[in-house]
Amino acid sequence: MTEQKTYSYAASVKSEISDELINTYLIRPLAGIIVRIIYYTPCTPNHVTVASVVVGLIAAYFYLEGTALYNLVAGLCITAKDVLDSADGQLARARQQYSRAGRFLDSIGDIVVNAFVFCSITVALMYSSGSATIALLGVLAFVGTTLRISYHVFYHTSFLHLNNTYEANRVTEDITHEDARETRLTLRLQRMFLFLYGWQDRLMVGIDRWCYGKGEHDSRFFRRWYSDGIGLRLSGLIGLGTELFLLMLFSVTNQLHEYLLVNILGLNCMWGISVLYRKLLLAQHLKDARHPDRQSGGP
Repeated sequence: MTEQKTYSYAASVKSEISDELINTYLIRPLAGIIVRIIYYTPCTPNHVTVASVVVGLIAAYFYLEGTALYNLVAGLCITAKDVLDSADGQLARARQQYSRAGRFLDSIGDIVVNAFVFCSITVALMYSSGSATIALLGVLAFVGTTLRISYHVFYHTSFLHLNNTYEANRVTEDITHEDARETRLTLRLQRMFLFLYGWQDRLMVGIDRWCYGKGEHDSRFFRRWYSDGIGLRLSGLIGLGTELFLLMLFSVTNQLHEYLLVNILGLNCMWGISVLYRKLLLAQHLKDARHPDRQSGGP
């Protein structure tokens, strides 16, 4: 696509309704400063993505050292990684420089960085505490983080598609005939993406269907379902930006063992609240709205 001639912060962001609060009020404004600086340079969104991954891997190295000072530096690197991770997408949207390869590279980079970060935290805590139980906590925290982020992305992307915005990302990324005509690199990245995320996307679709239940659902139902403000805010509390910001806070205070517990217990509880809200409250509310006679006791 052709690039925009002048930089616009408004054109670089997605949606304040479905985005995370931490992104809206902190991460994206910081990323906007970076985008404004590099907007008129040859730097591409993919360059920023690679920089984000490199900074994330540097954070993983510092976590491996395990001292309070290194954990503080690692936490700051995590936030820097998150800002760059936002900047790549904001640069692409501001320039209208979308790339399917970049879309997959970004997501693959995120999960690779998270894997290294959690591995480093786990190894460092095991070394300092001598407890093998930390290994289980590290695995549970990594898997939980990965799934919670996928849950948020599912509803965030569904909302954006509902409003015909940012269609470079699809809710599910199965290879289509159109995809088969992409470059070899793009196809390889898509296959790698499907290996890492395909099962997660299918799981989120299954959870979503379980939440709204069986029966006939028209387009009006799904429009209200995927644009519900409370549901989007709840899922926004377990998105990547929020997860990384929380990790940064526990890192700078050198409380990574406590972080693993909060990750596993607290954030998974938040995920459960989000799912139950949709299952028990939103689904019933939308069904009652379609059949008001049921509420009034009519035939």
